[in-house]
Amino acid sequence: MQGRKELQPKMLYQVSIDDLVPQDNFYRKLSQTLDLSFLYKATSNYYGSEGQESIDPVVFFKICLVGYLNNINSDRKLIEYCSNCLDVRWYLKYDIDEPLPWHSTISRTRQLYGEETFLKLFQKVLSLCVEEGMVRGKRQAVDSAYIKANASMDSLVEKEVLEDVEAYAEELNEGSEYRVKASVKKAVERHHKWKEQAYKDMPGHVDNPKQVDEHGHLIRPRYLSNHTHYSPTDPDARISTKPGKARQLNYAGQIAVDDAHHVITGACSSSAGNRDSQNLAEILTQTINNLKANEISIEQVIADAGYSSGEALAFCESHNIDAYIPNFGQYKSEREGFIYNAEKDQYECQRGKRAVLPFKRIATDSKGYSKRVYRSNNSKCKDCPLRTSCIGKSDFKKIEDSTDKPYYDRMHQKLASNPQYAKKMSRIRSKTVEPVLGTLMNYLNMRRVNTRGMAGANKHVLLSATAYNLKKLMKFNREKVKTVAASVQKVSLQAREDLNFLTALIQCNYNHFKRGCFLNTEIQLKH
Repeated sequence: MQGRKELQPKMLYQVSIDDLVPQDNFYRKLSQTLDLSFLYKATSNYYGSEGQESIDPVVFFKICLVGYLNNINSDRKLIEYCSNCLDVRWYLKYDIDEPLPWHSTISRTRQLYGEETFLKLFQKVLSLCVEEGMVRGKRQAVDSAYIKANASMDSLVEKEVLEDVEAYAEELNEGSEYRVKASVKKAVERHHKWKEQAYKDMPGHVDNPKQVDEHGHLIRPRYLSNHTHYSPTDPDARISTKPGKARQLNYAGQIAVDDAHHVITGACSSSAGNRDSQNLAEILTQTINNLKANEISIEQVIADAGYSSGEALAFCESHNIDAYIPNFGQYKSEREGFIYNAEKDQYECQRGKRAVLPFKRIATDSKGYSKRVYRSNNSKCKDCPLRTSCIGKSDFKKIEDSTDKPYYDRMHQKLASNPQYAKKMSRIRSKTVEPVLGTLMNYLNMRRVNTRGMAGANKHVLLSATAYNLKKLMKFNREKVKTVAASVQKVSLQAREDLNFLTALIQCNYNHFKRGCFLNTEIQLKH
Protein backbone atom coordinates (compact mmCIF):
# COMPACT_ATOMS: atom_id res chain seq x y z
CA MET A 1 0.00 0.00 0.00
CA GLN A 2 1.32 3.44 -0.94
CA GLY A 3 2.35 5.60 1.97
CA ARG A 4 2.09 9.34 2.42
CA LYS A 5 4.11 11.37 4.92
CA GLU A 6 2.78 14.51 6.52
CA LEU A 7 4.34 16.69 9.18
CA GLN A 8 2.51 16.68 12.49
CA PRO A 9 4.38 18.97 14.92
CA LYS A 10 4.48 17.92 18.56
CA MET A 11 4.07 20.16 21.54
CA LEU A 12 7.14 18.76 23.30
CA TYR A 13 10.28 17.04 21.97
CA GLN A 14 12.84 14.94 23.81
CA VAL A 15 15.90 15.20 21.60
CA SER A 16 19.56 16.17 22.03
CA ILE A 17 21.53 18.04 19.37
CA ASP A 18 24.48 15.80 20.19
CA ASP A 19 22.45 12.75 19.04
CA LEU A 20 21.53 14.43 15.75
CA VAL A 21 25.14 15.04 14.65
CA PRO A 22 26.97 11.93 13.31
CA GLN A 23 30.17 10.87 15.03
CA ASP A 24 32.19 11.18 11.82
CA ASN A 25 30.88 14.68 11.05
CA PHE A 26 33.36 17.24 9.71
CA TYR A 27 32.76 19.72 12.55
CA ARG A 28 33.26 17.03 15.19
CA LYS A 29 36.67 16.32 13.68
CA LEU A 30 37.38 20.06 13.44
CA SER A 31 36.54 20.50 17.14
CA GLN A 32 38.97 17.69 18.04
CA THR A 33 41.69 19.06 15.75
CA LEU A 34 41.72 22.74 16.77
CA ASP A 35 41.46 23.96 20.36
CA LEU A 36 40.60 27.67 20.38
CA SER A 37 40.67 28.23 24.13
CA PHE A 38 43.90 30.28 23.78
CA LEU A 39 41.78 33.05 22.23
CA TYR A 40 40.34 34.00 25.63
CA LYS A 41 43.74 35.23 26.77
CA ALA A 42 44.58 36.71 23.35
CA THR A 43 41.44 38.91 23.36
CA SER A 44 41.23 39.74 27.09
CA ASN A 45 42.76 43.22 26.63
CA TYR A 46 39.83 44.27 24.40
CA TYR A 47 37.28 43.99 27.24
CA GLY A 48 36.66 45.71 30.55
CA SER A 49 35.48 44.28 33.85
CA GLU A 50 31.95 45.77 33.82
CA GLY A 51 28.95 45.92 31.51
CA GLN A 52 27.09 43.32 29.48
CA GLU A 53 28.82 40.21 28.25
CA SER A 54 29.98 40.25 24.65
CA ILE A 55 29.93 37.43 22.15
CA ASP A 56 32.24 34.57 23.14
CA PRO A 57 35.56 35.17 21.27
CA VAL A 58 35.81 31.44 20.47
CA VAL A 59 32.28 31.49 19.04
CA PHE A 60 33.15 34.53 16.91
CA PHE A 61 36.20 32.89 15.35
CA LYS A 62 34.33 29.62 14.85
CA ILE A 63 31.60 31.49 12.96
CA CYS A 64 34.27 33.20 10.83
CA LEU A 65 35.93 29.86 10.03
CA VAL A 66 32.57 28.37 9.04
CA GLY A 67 32.10 31.26 6.62
CA TYR A 68 35.50 30.80 4.97
CA LEU A 69 35.24 27.01 4.86
CA ASN A 70 31.89 27.30 3.06
CA ASN A 71 32.84 30.26 0.83
CA ILE A 72 30.23 32.61 2.37
CA ASN A 73 31.12 36.30 2.07
CA SER A 74 28.06 37.99 3.60
CA ASP A 75 27.64 38.16 7.38
CA ARG A 76 23.85 37.97 7.01
CA LYS A 77 24.09 34.83 4.87
CA LEU A 78 26.63 33.38 7.28
CA ILE A 79 24.36 33.69 10.33
CA GLU A 80 21.47 32.30 8.31
CA TYR A 81 23.61 29.31 7.27
CA CYS A 82 24.79 28.66 10.83
CA SER A 83 21.21 28.79 12.14
CA ASN A 84 20.00 26.18 9.65
CA CYS A 85 22.81 23.62 10.14
CA LEU A 86 22.64 21.26 13.13
CA ASP A 87 26.31 20.30 12.94
CA VAL A 88 27.37 23.98 12.87
CA ARG A 89 25.13 24.68 15.88
CA TRP A 90 26.79 21.78 17.70
CA TYR A 91 30.22 23.16 16.76
CA LEU A 92 29.27 26.63 18.07
CA LYS A 93 27.67 25.08 21.23
CA TYR A 94 24.28 26.62 20.46
CA ASP A 95 21.23 24.45 21.10
CA ILE A 96 18.37 23.95 18.63
CA ASP A 97 16.12 26.64 20.11
CA GLU A 98 18.92 29.07 20.98
CA PRO A 99 19.22 32.23 18.81
CA LEU A 100 22.61 32.96 17.24
CA PRO A 101 24.30 36.39 17.47
CA TRP A 102 23.19 39.15 15.12
CA HIS A 103 25.18 39.67 11.94
CA SER A 104 26.04 43.19 13.09
CA THR A 105 27.72 41.69 16.17
CA ILE A 106 30.05 39.74 13.87
CA SER A 107 30.94 42.91 11.93
CA ARG A 108 31.60 44.99 15.06
CA THR A 109 33.66 42.26 16.72
CA ARG A 110 35.77 41.87 13.57
CA GLN A 111 36.57 45.58 13.74
CA LEU A 112 37.27 45.39 17.48
CA TYR A 113 40.01 42.76 17.36
CA GLY A 114 43.42 43.78 16.06
CA GLU A 115 45.32 42.09 13.25
CA GLU A 116 47.65 40.41 15.76
CA THR A 117 44.77 38.28 17.08
CA PHE A 118 44.01 36.91 13.61
CA LEU A 119 47.72 36.33 13.08
CA LYS A 120 47.90 34.29 16.32
CA LEU A 121 45.10 32.06 15.06
CA PHE A 122 46.94 31.55 11.78
CA GLN A 123 50.18 30.74 13.63
CA LYS A 124 48.35 28.26 15.89
CA VAL A 125 47.08 26.28 12.91
CA LEU A 126 50.50 26.49 11.23
CA SER A 127 52.14 25.03 14.37
CA LEU A 128 49.72 22.08 14.21
CA CYS A 129 50.76 21.49 10.60
CA VAL A 130 54.43 21.59 11.64
CA GLU A 131 53.77 19.02 14.39
CA GLU A 132 52.26 16.68 11.80
CA GLY A 133 55.37 16.94 9.62
CA MET A 134 53.65 18.90 6.84
CA VAL A 135 56.22 21.73 6.73
CA ARG A 136 59.94 21.38 6.11
CA GLY A 137 60.78 25.07 5.51
CA LYS A 138 63.50 24.48 2.94
CA ARG A 139 61.77 26.14 -0.01
CA GLN A 140 59.02 28.79 -0.02
CA ALA A 141 57.08 29.89 -3.12
CA VAL A 142 55.66 33.44 -3.08
CA ASP A 143 52.90 34.92 -5.24
CA SER A 144 49.99 37.37 -5.08
CA ALA A 145 46.47 37.90 -6.40
CA TYR A 146 44.13 40.87 -6.61
CA ILE A 147 41.23 40.91 -4.14
CA LYS A 148 38.15 42.96 -4.99
CA ALA A 149 37.68 45.84 -2.56
CA ASN A 150 34.33 46.71 -1.02
CA ALA A 151 34.04 49.90 -3.10
CA SER A 152 32.86 50.79 -6.59
CA MET A 153 34.69 52.62 -9.35
CA ASP A 154 31.75 55.05 -9.33
CA SER A 155 32.87 56.25 -5.90
CA LEU A 156 36.13 57.70 -7.28
CA VAL A 157 36.65 61.42 -6.91
CA GLU A 158 39.45 63.61 -8.20
CA LYS A 159 42.17 64.70 -5.83
CA GLU A 160 42.51 68.35 -5.01
CA VAL A 161 45.03 70.06 -7.31
CA LEU A 162 47.71 72.20 -5.68
CA GLU A 163 49.80 74.86 -7.35
CA ASP A 164 53.42 74.00 -8.16
CA VAL A 165 54.97 76.23 -5.53
CA GLU A 166 57.22 73.73 -3.82
CA ALA A 167 57.25 75.26 -0.35
CA TYR A 168 53.50 75.80 -0.32
CA ALA A 169 52.83 72.36 -1.75
CA GLU A 170 55.03 70.63 0.80
CA GLU A 171 53.34 72.49 3.63
CA LEU A 172 49.82 71.56 2.52
CA ASN A 173 50.51 68.15 0.99
CA GLU A 174 52.61 66.68 3.80
CA GLY A 175 51.24 63.23 4.67
CA SER A 176 48.14 63.66 2.50
CA GLU A 177 47.08 61.14 -0.13
CA TYR A 178 44.15 63.18 -1.35
CA ARG A 179 46.04 66.05 -2.96
CA VAL A 180 48.17 66.08 -6.06
CA LYS A 181 50.49 68.62 -7.65
CA ALA A 182 49.45 70.28 -10.88
CA SER A 183 52.56 68.95 -12.65
CA VAL A 184 51.67 65.37 -11.73
CA LYS A 185 48.11 65.86 -12.91
CA LYS A 186 49.32 67.25 -16.25
CA ALA A 187 51.76 64.34 -16.70
CA VAL A 188 49.00 61.80 -16.05
CA GLU A 189 46.59 63.55 -18.40
CA ARG A 190 49.29 63.63 -21.08
CA HIS A 191 49.84 59.89 -20.63
CA HIS A 192 46.11 59.18 -20.87
CA LYS A 193 45.83 61.28 -24.02
CA TRP A 194 48.66 59.27 -25.57
CA LYS A 195 47.00 56.03 -24.48
CA GLU A 196 43.67 57.06 -26.01
CA GLN A 197 45.39 57.87 -29.32
CA ALA A 198 47.44 54.66 -29.24
CA TYR A 199 44.36 52.50 -28.58
CA LYS A 200 42.48 54.17 -31.44
CA ASP A 201 44.16 52.02 -34.11
CA MET A 202 43.87 48.76 -32.18
CA PRO A 203 41.55 45.99 -33.51
CA GLY A 204 38.05 46.19 -32.08
CA HIS A 205 38.22 49.90 -31.28
CA VAL A 206 34.91 51.74 -31.82
CA ASP A 207 35.02 55.46 -32.53
CA ASN A 208 31.30 55.96 -31.97
CA PRO A 209 30.09 53.73 -29.12
CA LYS A 210 26.37 53.06 -28.96
CA GLN A 211 26.08 53.51 -25.19
CA VAL A 212 24.27 56.73 -24.26
CA ASP A 213 23.03 58.12 -20.97
CA GLU A 214 19.52 59.36 -20.15
CA HIS A 215 20.30 62.68 -21.85
CA GLY A 216 21.49 61.09 -25.08
CA HIS A 217 25.18 61.79 -24.46
CA LEU A 218 27.76 59.22 -25.55
CA ILE A 219 29.36 57.30 -22.72
CA ARG A 220 33.11 57.13 -23.30
CA PRO A 221 35.57 55.27 -21.08
CA ARG A 222 37.43 57.40 -18.55
CA TYR A 223 41.11 56.90 -17.93
CA LEU A 224 41.56 56.90 -14.18
CA SER A 225 44.80 56.86 -12.21
CA ASN A 226 45.79 56.40 -8.58
CA HIS A 227 47.82 59.60 -8.98
CA THR A 228 44.77 61.75 -9.63
CA HIS A 229 41.79 59.87 -8.11
CA TYR A 230 40.88 58.10 -4.89
CA SER A 231 37.82 56.45 -3.34
CA PRO A 232 36.43 58.15 -0.22
CA THR A 233 34.48 54.94 0.44
CA ASP A 234 37.69 52.94 0.90
CA PRO A 235 40.77 55.20 0.68
CA ASP A 236 43.18 52.23 1.02
CA ALA A 237 41.85 50.50 -2.12
CA ARG A 238 43.77 51.11 -5.36
CA ILE A 239 42.82 51.07 -9.05
CA SER A 240 44.41 48.07 -10.74
CA THR A 241 43.82 45.57 -13.50
CA LYS A 242 45.22 42.48 -15.16
CA PRO A 243 45.24 41.63 -18.88
CA GLY A 244 41.78 40.71 -20.11
CA LYS A 245 40.00 41.95 -16.96
CA ALA A 246 38.19 45.15 -16.04
CA ARG A 247 39.78 47.92 -14.01
CA GLN A 248 38.51 47.94 -10.43
CA LEU A 249 39.45 48.84 -6.89
CA ASN A 250 41.56 46.07 -5.39
CA TYR A 251 43.85 44.92 -2.65
CA ALA A 252 46.72 42.50 -3.21
CA GLY A 253 46.83 39.27 -1.23
CA GLN A 254 50.38 37.98 -0.66
CA ILE A 255 51.04 34.36 0.37
CA ALA A 256 54.09 32.16 0.92
CA VAL A 257 53.65 28.39 0.48
CA ASP A 258 55.93 25.57 1.64
CA ASP A 259 56.67 23.14 -1.21
CA ALA A 260 56.53 19.96 0.92
CA HIS A 261 52.74 19.66 1.32
CA HIS A 262 51.59 23.09 0.05
CA VAL A 263 50.95 24.57 3.50
CA ILE A 264 50.66 28.37 3.66
CA THR A 265 53.43 29.71 5.90
CA GLY A 266 52.80 33.43 5.47
CA ALA A 267 49.81 35.56 4.44
CA CYS A 268 49.10 39.29 4.38
CA SER A 269 47.46 41.99 2.29
CA SER A 270 49.18 44.90 0.60
CA SER A 271 48.33 47.84 -1.61
CA ALA A 272 47.37 46.94 -5.17
CA GLY A 273 49.07 50.15 -6.26
CA ASN A 274 52.50 48.80 -5.32
CA ARG A 275 54.69 46.44 -7.30
CA ASP A 276 55.04 42.90 -5.94
CA SER A 277 58.75 43.52 -5.43
CA GLN A 278 57.91 46.24 -2.89
CA ASN A 279 55.93 43.72 -0.82
CA LEU A 280 58.41 40.82 -0.82
CA ALA A 281 60.16 41.97 2.35
CA GLU A 282 56.85 42.19 4.24
CA ILE A 283 55.59 38.71 3.36
CA LEU A 284 59.02 37.12 3.87
CA THR A 285 59.49 38.81 7.24
CA GLN A 286 56.22 37.37 8.49
CA THR A 287 57.06 33.94 7.04
CA ILE A 288 60.50 33.93 8.67
CA ASN A 289 58.98 34.81 12.06
CA ASN A 290 56.19 32.21 11.71
CA LEU A 291 58.66 29.43 10.94
CA LYS A 292 61.24 30.62 13.47
CA ALA A 293 58.63 30.17 16.21
CA ASN A 294 58.56 26.49 15.18
CA GLU A 295 62.38 26.24 15.00
CA ILE A 296 62.43 26.14 11.19
CA SER A 297 64.57 28.34 8.96
CA ILE A 298 64.08 29.25 5.30
CA GLU A 299 66.73 28.20 2.80
CA GLN A 300 65.24 29.08 -0.60
CA VAL A 301 62.61 31.46 -1.96
CA ILE A 302 61.17 31.23 -5.48
CA ALA A 303 58.99 33.88 -7.10
CA ASP A 304 58.16 35.25 -10.55
CA ALA A 305 59.77 38.26 -12.26
CA GLY A 306 57.24 40.63 -10.68
CA TYR A 307 59.16 40.32 -7.41
CA SER A 308 62.47 41.29 -9.01
CA SER A 309 64.00 44.49 -7.66
CA GLY A 310 67.22 45.56 -6.02
CA GLU A 311 65.39 46.07 -2.73
CA ALA A 312 63.91 42.55 -2.80
CA LEU A 313 67.18 40.87 -3.80
CA ALA A 314 69.11 42.83 -1.15
CA PHE A 315 66.62 41.65 1.49
CA CYS A 316 67.15 38.01 0.49
CA GLU A 317 70.93 38.36 0.55
CA SER A 318 70.93 40.07 3.94
CA HIS A 319 68.88 37.19 5.40
CA ASN A 320 71.03 34.48 3.74
CA ILE A 321 68.13 33.27 1.61
CA ASP A 322 68.93 31.58 -1.69
CA ALA A 323 66.45 33.36 -3.99
CA TYR A 324 65.41 32.28 -7.48
CA ILE A 325 63.67 35.33 -8.96
CA PRO A 326 64.05 35.94 -12.73
CA ASN A 327 65.14 39.49 -13.56
CA PHE A 328 62.48 41.83 -14.90
CA GLY A 329 62.16 42.50 -18.63
CA GLN A 330 64.19 45.75 -18.81
CA TYR A 331 67.34 44.14 -17.42
CA LYS A 332 70.25 43.70 -19.84
CA SER A 333 73.14 41.48 -18.83
CA GLU A 334 75.42 43.03 -21.49
CA ARG A 335 75.39 45.82 -24.07
CA GLU A 336 75.94 44.88 -27.69
CA GLY A 337 79.21 46.35 -28.94
CA PHE A 338 80.27 47.56 -25.49
CA ILE A 339 82.07 46.00 -22.55
CA TYR A 340 82.00 47.20 -18.95
CA ASN A 341 85.28 47.95 -17.19
CA ALA A 342 84.57 47.45 -13.49
CA GLU A 343 87.89 48.85 -12.29
CA LYS A 344 87.42 52.19 -14.06
CA ASP A 345 83.61 52.14 -13.85
CA GLN A 346 83.13 52.85 -17.54
CA TYR A 347 81.80 51.31 -20.75
CA GLU A 348 84.21 50.85 -23.65
CA CYS A 349 83.11 50.70 -27.29
CA GLN A 350 84.47 47.75 -29.28
CA ARG A 351 83.60 49.13 -32.72
CA GLY A 352 84.12 52.32 -34.69
CA LYS A 353 86.35 54.85 -32.90
CA ARG A 354 86.49 52.93 -29.61
CA ALA A 355 84.77 55.60 -27.56
CA VAL A 356 84.86 55.48 -23.77
CA LEU A 357 81.70 56.10 -21.72
CA PRO A 358 82.73 57.10 -18.16
CA PHE A 359 80.28 57.36 -15.28
CA LYS A 360 78.67 60.81 -15.13
CA ARG A 361 75.92 60.92 -12.52
CA ILE A 362 72.98 59.16 -10.85
CA ALA A 363 69.62 60.23 -12.27
CA THR A 364 65.98 59.40 -11.48
CA ASP A 365 63.66 58.60 -14.38
CA SER A 366 59.95 59.39 -14.71
CA LYS A 367 58.96 56.14 -12.95
CA GLY A 368 61.12 56.85 -9.92
CA TYR A 369 63.96 54.40 -10.72
CA SER A 370 67.52 55.47 -9.86
CA LYS A 371 69.96 54.91 -12.72
CA ARG A 372 73.68 55.33 -13.30
CA VAL A 373 74.36 57.38 -16.44
CA TYR A 374 77.39 56.68 -18.65
CA ARG A 375 78.07 59.10 -21.55
CA SER A 376 80.67 59.41 -24.27
CA ASN A 377 82.54 62.48 -25.48
CA ASN A 378 80.97 64.39 -28.40
CA SER A 379 84.22 64.44 -30.39
CA LYS A 380 84.58 60.65 -30.39
CA CYS A 381 81.10 59.87 -31.73
CA LYS A 382 80.81 62.84 -34.08
CA ASP A 383 82.74 61.35 -37.00
CA CYS A 384 82.15 57.65 -36.21
CA PRO A 385 81.07 55.62 -39.30
CA LEU A 386 78.55 53.72 -37.14
CA ARG A 387 77.00 56.87 -35.72
CA THR A 388 73.63 56.56 -37.50
CA SER A 389 72.96 53.00 -36.37
CA CYS A 390 74.35 53.57 -32.87
CA ILE A 391 73.13 56.97 -31.68
CA GLY A 392 71.05 58.36 -34.56
CA LYS A 393 70.98 62.16 -34.63
CA SER A 394 72.48 62.56 -31.16
CA ASP A 395 76.06 63.79 -30.64
CA PHE A 396 76.97 61.28 -27.93
CA LYS A 397 76.25 57.74 -26.76
CA LYS A 398 74.46 57.32 -23.44
CA ILE A 399 73.98 54.11 -21.46
CA GLU A 400 71.83 53.91 -18.34
CA ASP A 401 72.08 51.10 -15.78
CA SER A 402 70.05 50.55 -12.65
CA THR A 403 71.86 51.40 -9.43
CA ASP A 404 70.91 47.86 -8.31
CA LYS A 405 72.55 46.22 -11.31
CA PRO A 406 75.06 44.22 -9.18
CA TYR A 407 72.13 42.36 -7.58
CA TYR A 408 70.60 41.65 -10.99
CA ASP A 409 73.96 40.50 -12.37
CA ARG A 410 74.43 38.01 -9.54
CA MET A 411 70.91 36.66 -10.07
CA HIS A 412 71.47 36.41 -13.84
CA GLN A 413 74.73 34.53 -13.30
CA LYS A 414 73.05 32.12 -10.89
CA LEU A 415 70.21 31.34 -13.31
CA ALA A 416 72.47 31.12 -16.38
CA SER A 417 75.08 28.89 -14.72
CA ASN A 418 72.56 26.10 -14.12
CA PRO A 419 69.57 26.62 -16.47
CA GLN A 420 68.11 23.15 -15.83
CA TYR A 421 67.88 23.79 -12.09
CA ALA A 422 66.44 27.25 -12.74
CA LYS A 423 63.69 25.72 -14.92
CA LYS A 424 63.03 23.18 -12.19
CA MET A 425 62.59 25.99 -9.66
CA SER A 426 60.15 27.72 -12.01
CA ARG A 427 58.07 24.56 -12.34
CA ILE A 428 58.08 24.03 -8.58
CA ARG A 429 56.84 27.60 -8.07
CA SER A 430 54.01 27.13 -10.56
CA LYS A 431 52.76 23.84 -9.14
CA THR A 432 53.16 24.97 -5.52
CA VAL A 433 51.71 28.45 -5.08
CA GLU A 434 49.37 28.93 -8.07
CA PRO A 435 46.96 26.06 -7.20
CA VAL A 436 46.83 27.36 -3.63
CA LEU A 437 45.87 30.85 -4.83
CA GLY A 438 43.20 29.36 -7.09
CA THR A 439 41.72 27.42 -4.16
CA LEU A 440 41.71 30.51 -1.93
CA MET A 441 40.04 32.68 -4.56
CA ASN A 442 37.40 30.21 -5.76
CA TYR A 443 36.55 28.10 -2.71
CA LEU A 444 37.72 29.83 0.47
CA ASN A 445 36.19 33.30 0.18
CA MET A 446 39.30 35.35 -0.67
CA ARG A 447 37.96 36.77 -3.94
CA ARG A 448 36.27 39.79 -2.34
CA VAL A 449 36.74 41.75 0.90
CA ASN A 450 33.52 42.49 2.81
CA THR A 451 35.22 45.11 5.02
CA ARG A 452 37.00 48.39 4.30
CA GLY A 453 40.54 49.45 5.02
CA MET A 454 43.93 47.73 4.91
CA ALA A 455 43.53 46.23 8.39
CA GLY A 456 40.26 44.54 7.41
CA ALA A 457 41.81 43.22 4.19
CA ASN A 458 44.73 41.77 6.15
CA LYS A 459 42.35 39.96 8.54
CA HIS A 460 40.45 38.66 5.51
CA VAL A 461 43.57 37.13 3.94
CA LEU A 462 44.73 35.62 7.24
CA LEU A 463 41.38 33.92 7.89
CA SER A 464 41.22 32.55 4.36
CA ALA A 465 44.74 31.13 4.69
CA THR A 466 43.86 29.69 8.12
CA ALA A 467 40.83 27.89 6.68
CA TYR A 468 42.99 26.47 3.88
CA ASN A 469 45.62 25.11 6.29
CA LEU A 470 42.88 23.63 8.48
CA LYS A 471 41.44 21.65 5.58
CA LYS A 472 44.92 20.45 4.61
CA LEU A 473 45.60 19.42 8.21
CA MET A 474 42.36 17.45 8.55
CA LYS A 475 42.93 15.59 5.28
CA PHE A 476 46.59 14.81 6.00
CA ASN A 477 47.30 11.15 6.72
CA ARG A 478 50.70 10.85 8.33
CA GLU A 479 50.64 7.05 8.56
CA LYS A 480 49.99 6.76 4.83
CA VAL A 481 52.95 9.04 4.04
CA LYS A 482 55.19 7.00 6.34
CA THR A 483 54.06 3.75 4.67
CA VAL A 484 54.85 5.07 1.20
CA ALA A 485 58.26 6.32 2.32
CA ALA A 486 59.06 2.98 3.97
CA SER A 487 58.05 1.12 0.79
CA VAL A 488 60.34 3.29 -1.33
CA GLN A 489 63.20 2.72 1.13
CA LYS A 490 62.58 -1.05 1.08
CA VAL A 491 62.68 -1.14 -2.74
CA SER A 492 65.90 0.90 -2.70
CA LEU A 493 67.56 -1.56 -0.29
CA GLN A 494 66.52 -4.55 -2.41
CA ALA A 495 67.82 -2.87 -5.57
CA ARG A 496 71.15 -2.15 -3.84
CA GLU A 497 71.48 -5.82 -2.78
CA ASP A 498 70.76 -7.01 -6.34
CA LEU A 499 73.33 -4.58 -7.72
CA ASN A 500 76.00 -5.79 -5.28
CA PHE A 501 75.26 -9.41 -6.20
CA LEU A 502 75.47 -8.65 -9.92
CA THR A 503 78.76 -6.77 -9.49
CA ALA A 504 80.32 -9.65 -7.53
CA LEU A 505 79.17 -12.19 -10.14
CA ILE A 506 80.62 -10.18 -13.04
CA GLN A 507 83.92 -9.80 -11.17
CA CYS A 508 84.01 -13.57 -10.52
CA ASN A 509 83.38 -14.40 -14.20
CA TYR A 510 86.03 -11.89 -15.27
CA ASN A 511 88.64 -13.51 -13.00
CA HIS A 512 87.83 -16.97 -14.41
CA PHE A 513 87.92 -15.59 -17.96
CA LYS A 514 91.47 -14.32 -17.40
CA ARG A 515 92.44 -17.85 -16.31
CA GLY A 516 90.73 -19.31 -19.39
CA CYS A 517 87.78 -20.98 -17.71
CA PHE A 518 84.66 -18.78 -18.07
CA LEU A 519 81.79 -19.76 -15.79
CA ASN A 520 78.39 -20.29 -17.39
CA THR A 521 76.12 -18.82 -14.76
CA GLU A 522 72.53 -17.68 -15.10
CA ILE A 523 71.55 -14.47 -13.31
CA GLN A 524 68.11 -14.40 -11.78
CA LEU A 525 66.91 -11.37 -9.95
CA LYS A 526 63.78 -11.33 -7.89
CA HIS A 527 62.93 -7.70 -8.64
